[in-house]
This record gives sequence, C-alpha cells and structure tokens, in this order.
Amino acid sequence: MSLPSAVVLAAGEGTRLRPLTRNRPKPMLPAGTRPILEHVFDQLIEAGIDSITVVVGYRGDRIRSYFGSSYREADLTYVRQDRQLGTGHALRAASSIIDGTTIVVNGDQLVDSRLIDDVATAHDVDAAATIGLVRRQEIGEYGGAILDDDGTVAELVERPQDKRAYKLNAGVYAVEPSIFDAIRRTEPTDGESSLIDAVTTLIEDGETVRGTVSDSYWLDATYPWDLLDLSDALFDTGVIGDEVASSATVHDSATIRSPVVIDRDCEVGPGAVVGPHTCLGENATVGSNAVVERSVIDADSRLGANATVVDCVTGIGVDVGHASVVPGGPGDVRVGDRFFEDEPIGALLADRVTDRGGVTYAPGTIVGATATIAAGTTVRGRIDDETEVRS
Repeated sequence: MSLPSAVVLAAGEGTRLRPLTRNRPKPMLPAGTRPILEHVFDQLIEAGIDSITVVVGYRGDRIRSYFGSSYREADLTYVRQDRQLGTGHALRAASSIIDGTTIVVNGDQLVDSRLIDDVATAHDVDAAATIGLVRRQEIGEYGGAILDDDGTVAELVERPQDKRAYKLNAGVYAVEPSIFDAIRRTEPTDGESSLIDAVTTLIEDGETVRGTVSDSYWLDATYPWDLLDLSDALFDTGVIGDEVASSATVHDSATIRSPVVIDRDCEVGPGAVVGPHTCLGENATVGSNAVVERSVIDADSRLGANATVVDCVTGIGVDVGHASVVPGGPGDVRVGDRFFEDEPIGALLADRVTDRGGVTYAPGTIVGATATIAAGTTVRGRIDDETEVRS
C-alpha cells in the first residue's frame, strides 16, 4: 500500500531527560549532531512519504522555527496539542487533517525506513490498524505485543513483567480513521489518553489489528545516558559516519580518532584529541591539548585548554573551563525520584552551564541549565538550574 502522508507525534517534553529538555522538547535533542526529529523526517521521506503533519506542544516553537514549512521534498503542516494529555489526545489534534489511511510515528524515537515500508506493505483497509514490531530481548519500560499465529495482535502490554514471547512495539502504526472513535471511547489512564489503549479498544471490539515484525533498527533515548548509546548505535548502524565539515577547523597537531562527527564551524585546537564515538555540534570548540571521548557536545559549546571530557552529554552553549575534568562513568544518577546505579555517564551539563576551570565532575553528575561552578570545585550528584556553586 502506498501511503503518501504521515502524522508525527512530537508534542511531549521528555521529562526523564531533564534538565536537557528545559528549553526544548525531546524530539529536538541531538542524535549525533542533528535533532532526533530530523532523523525521523529523513526515514519517512526515504519510505516515500511527502506530506507530514507534525503534532507539537511543549516548546513547539523550537520545532517550527527550525524546520519551517518544508523539509527536503516533504511538506510540513503543524497542529498543536495545547495540553500534553497523551499520545491518543495528540493524534486527535490532527483528526481534521486525516481522511484516510495514514502512518503515525513517534517523533522522539528513531526507526528505519524499512520498518515504515514493512508496516505500509502489511496494512490493508480490512484492518483497523497495523503495528510495526521489532525483536528485542529486553522490552523493559517499553510496550510489547503478543501475536496470534496469523499475525494479528492478540494483546498489547505496556511495561510487561512476565516472560511471554513479546515483540517490542516500535511506535509505527498504519491507522484508519476509525481510530478516532476508539480514542474517544477509551477511558484515560492517569489523566492521559493513550494511543496504545485506543488500539486495545479496537482489539476488544473485534476489529482486526495486525502486527508486522521487522528486522530494521529501533532506537530510543529515555534517560540522559541513553543519548550516548544512541550516538554509538547510529555509528554502528551506519546512519552517521566519520564526517568533518568543510567549514570546521582542525589543527594539524590535533588527533581525530574514528568514529567522530565534527559539525560546521567547529574548531579543534593544537594537541587536542577528539574521539572515538564523539559528536561535536555546530560551532563547538575544543581547546588546545583538551581530550574529548565518547561524548555528545552540543552546538556553541566550548571545552577549554587541557580539559578532559569522557562519557559526557552537554546542552547548547556549555563552557567547560581550562583543565576541568569529566573522568567518565559509570556513575550513580538520580532522575526524578528514582536512583540508577552504575550508569555509563560521566556528566550531563545542561544548556549554558559555565565552569570557571579546574572543576572535577564525579561520575553521574547532572548540572542544571545556566548553573555556574566556581574554579577548582568538585561537584557531584544533581545541581539545580541557575545554581551558583562556590568552591
């Protein structure tokens, strides 16, 4: 089945990725050096889709201003979800635009165009919906599907805890307009209207919901350290590869260790070492004799001379001072009211963090946006937004 249009659900914040999402939604966080959402658009276009409706909400202005009314050869139309009340509620925001079969994808997860193709091929109008599935041993905090022998979906379970033969729900759907009636009739859970619950309503009504299992990739970033794993996976799958932008300046005495992506207008100083598995966003600077390894350094950030940065994720406009050290993970991290042990992150530095030099970050440190850290300080744990840390 040829499906020329798609709806991308990109209204959520990504609360478990705070404080990186203080100023932008999760779909605009970097996968490599480009927003997650840009990769999503690329894969939809590769699958032959040329009309995309984007449901925006939290910080939606960041999405509109970045992409405008078109991306590559695809037209972009925006609708707003005024309150973030779940994925079903988000899809309803686009109901006036949808008049036939359409593809629905999450804007904050990376899927291969092959998965989109597989869903489109498996779907026909005799089914109310078709779901894209992938094989994963660990489904964890995601959703799983149980399939009957004929490929129809018998059950959808969020965060399954039993040992049945689940396939992971990759968040790619082909849906008929009947989905909107199912959304309306489905009782919200904890105040949120879930697309998964609406599809379950279709199954309970006796409607046909198919599942198609694809051998393509599916990638997500739920927690801050996942952004490092995400970039690793993009290198490993060949979605991104070694690239040094023509406008970047790399000193002859610097060492670049593959794989790396060095974006436009970056500067790498004398004696610096960049990589492996490192992404430098647009206009980032690595000072003389600094070392940066397995890190995602976002746009307009600066690593001072003699700094060492390992297993680090930064926001935009971060300034790591002279001789500061992020020694790398693993570390214990607090996210909301949960504690995680031995996660592979050295530090997360949110937008416009500034350290004055000689700072040491204990593994697992999270520093909030616009925080300032005095010279010579050792920091650990979680530092709130706009905090001034004194030595």
